[in-house]
Amino acid sequence: MDELTSRVRAFAEERDWQQFHTPKNLAMALAGEVGELIAEFQWLTPEHSAVVMSDPNAGSRVKAEMGDVMIYLTRLADVLGVDLIEAALTKLEDSARRYPVDQAHGSAVKR
Repeated sequence: MDELTSRVRAFAEERDWQQFHTPKNLAMALAGEVGELIAEFQWLTPEHSAVVMSDPNAGSRVKAEMGDVMIYLTRLADVLGVDLIEAALTKLEDSARRYPVDQAHGSAVKR
């Protein structure tokens, strides 16, 4: 994660893009990229979406959009000083408390 963060930061600095990388702009760009990822799945059946990576063209597009999402999320975390690994682990621990296995197993009920 540290290497990716450093490389994304350097990419922005080399192009003097820090001035545009406000949290608001990065969050909006991230939302746009998530939208592009969603668009790759929009009209697929649930079955086709589960095997999308087996289609070389569709799989390549999905992978590229996931890369864009990861880059923008990484940059946003860097600008805000958020440790993404720590944030994810904390959220996972919180979710484990909210959804204990004995109550949540096999259920999609939101708590």
